[in-house]
Amino acid sequence: MKREIIKTLDGSTTIHLEEWNESYHSKHGAIQEAKHVFIKNGLSLFERNPVSILEIGFGTGLNAFITFLESEHKKQEIDYVGVEAYPVNAEEILGMNYVAELEALEFGNIFEKMHKTEWNKKTEISSQFSLTKRKQFFDEINDFEIFDLIYFDAFGYRVQPELWSTEIFQKMYNSLKPNGVLVTYAARGVVKRSMISVGFTVEKLAGPPGKREMFRAFKKV
Repeated sequence: MKREIIKTLDGSTTIHLEEWNESYHSKHGAIQEAKHVFIKNGLSLFERNPVSILEIGFGTGLNAFITFLESEHKKQEIDYVGVEAYPVNAEEILGMNYVAELEALEFGNIFEKMHKTEWNKKTEISSQFSLTKRKQFFDEINDFEIFDLIYFDAFGYRVQPELWSTEIFQKMYNSLKPNGVLVTYAARGVVKRSMISVGFTVEKLAGPPGKREMFRAFKKV
């Protein structure tokens, strides 16, 4: 499948899959989307230390890097696990301009370190941020009440509906601690029904630039 690096409307880059007409991030702004969906409507809910996060779709590492920057800003301990079945290659990583666009040049080595760490091994990225990249398919996830927060950032329902199934959301529900939270850019009715069917309480929120709505789901007990 042909892949190309493109620039989104906020100036940040992403990877576009031509055959699917699908990108790793919103064409309206990769950084804007990550901050709005996963930080503003996800991580900002948590003040405790540490916070354990599961990312579904590690991809280019944008969400992990922005979360690291938040941990530095808030002095918050974060244990981050990113799941990815098809890792992005080194050449594509070099084409991502997140460090510059986020004005985080002092942490450029951190972004590189995130991508150079071994898969399936927990690594201390900083004194406050640990990263475990797990190379696995989403249907292989079998964690139980481990995570406070899930960033659900899989490819869209239009191209991979199997990643948004009841079976996958059951795994997400099981993975969360009681009162845990899942956030995603998605806002399809079929996705909401799958979430509710496994026990989530779902709310609809304003979406990031270019997208009207998004979902946030709670594992209420």
